Amino acid sequence: MKKLGILINGILKENPVLVLVLGTCPTLAISTQASNAIGMGLAATVVLLGSNIAISALRKIIPDKVRIPCYIVLIAGFVTIVQMLVQAFAPALNESLGIYLPLIVVNCIILGRAEMFANKNTVLDSALDGIGMGLGFTLTLFVMASIREILGSGTWFGMEIPVLIDNNISIMTLAPGGFFVFGCLIALVNKISKGKAIKKTEFGCEGCPSAAACGKLKSANCGKESEV
Repeated sequence: MKKLGILINGILKENPVLVLVLGTCPTLAISTQASNAIGMGLAATVVLLGSNIAISALRKIIPDKVRIPCYIVLIAGFVTIVQMLVQAFAPALNESLGIYLPLIVVNCIILGRAEMFANKNTVLDSALDGIGMGLGFTLTLFVMASIREILGSGTWFGMEIPVLIDNNISIMTLAPGGFFVFGCLIALVNKISKGKAIKKTEFGCEGCPSAAACGKLKSANCGKESEV
């Protein structure tokens, strides 16, 4: 049950887009067509799975002070592999995704899961977390893109929909329409979960490499205030 909980966690309770509000930029930019959403979601899922496994396997070897640069290098390697595969076997998708495919390297979802989960859990759990988060990201993109494409273009996966093709709401394919659908989906998830999709967590400074310097700065400021 614990493994199943990790797997389905990213679908609703900790959905990376609608609950954690990560990866907003590619979500809004890519979610104009359902086919692009599926492609972007699968690419991100493959990178999430590979990077989570690699980071979890190497978590005891990577020095704490340079863990973020190491994560980026590992993630960049998987993104390069995915991008080359997409260019070779799906050139049309590669052209549609454009710059957002290589920008998966700095996607907050992937870096966030590497830091908050893969860095602290076993390889199997990290793999399940990567699949779950990728599935949640893909489903969110698909739902958003379907709504925006059907209402904004009158098509779905390129197939014309009677009536809507001649009476589409073009603003739905633009940024305002994207933010509107995004906000509605967040509100829907919040309503379904009754505002408890994710529990609030106290975050400490123990894992921050700048914790020591921050403490000295606070002490210095306190000393100045005492003098005044």
